[in-house]
Amino acid sequence: MKVWETLHLGAAMAEAARGAFDVIHVQCDFPALPYAPLLPVPMVVTLHGFGPPSVRDAVLPIWRAYANDAHYVAISDADRHPDLRYAATIHHGLDLSAWPVVAESAPDAPLVFFGRSHPEKGPAAAIDAARAAGVSIRLAGIVADAAYHAAEVTPRLEDPDAVWVGALAGAGRARFLGAARGLLHLIAFDEPFGLSVVEAMLCGTPVIALRRGSMPELIDEGVTGFLIDRLEDAPAAITRLPGIDRARCAARARLRFADDTMAVRYEAVYRAARTMKLQQPATDETSRKFC
Repeated sequence: MKVWETLHLGAAMAEAARGAFDVIHVQCDFPALPYAPLLPVPMVVTLHGFGPPSVRDAVLPIWRAYANDAHYVAISDADRHPDLRYAATIHHGLDLSAWPVVAESAPDAPLVFFGRSHPEKGPAAAIDAARAAGVSIRLAGIVADAAYHAAEVTPRLEDPDAVWVGALAGAGRARFLGAARGLLHLIAFDEPFGLSVVEAMLCGTPVIALRRGSMPELIDEGVTGFLIDRLEDAPAAITRLPGIDRARCAARARLRFADDTMAVRYEAVYRAARTMKLQQPATDETSRKFC
């Protein structure tokens, strides 16, 4: 993979050096950064999370080294690092047509979990919360930690009200989320974003999440879901889900997380970066003014 990634970057940067582009927007982490000071066009880089502290500390030196040469975009305020300067925080946006609104859920609709079977995503905690509330749950995703899944998730699936359905994509993913009573997102880490949270809300399905990472930025309390501070609070929050207006939930999410909204915000960053690059070479001082 590294061979093809390097070939891709080399080809793209050679075109940029020849003036083929107005802006380079990088989504593939830090390998492109060393090209930034060599190009006649600005480089915008979206940082998609740093990972656990051990990984974050290991990669920070390269992000610091090129902070004056590229324009960083955070995917949430929660994921900003205090040592770096950012051009903007821009939340992800989705194609709304792919997430049909379900204005009413069935009376016996289950709760759902959508994500990797991994301790940090909390599928076992979701099963326990659903069981405590007396509601069935369906879980979808890939098994990312086989040992955890075998020890913590599989035994809980002996309960007929908890079913693991496996990986879902496309229209099946939308139907799964849209038909749910609510999405349980009981994460055990500071998640930088959380696409399944937004996908559920776009369908009108409210979300119950632990108040960690970007969750307070994504969920509008009492409108698109509920934020809780302890796992023990999840069952009580589940009983409050019928009070959420699903049409209002979807409308709020579609206002905030449309792909058009994201595109407009990125275009503003592109234009600002392009204007600054045309006016004068990137220096420590000009980068400070922009970021």
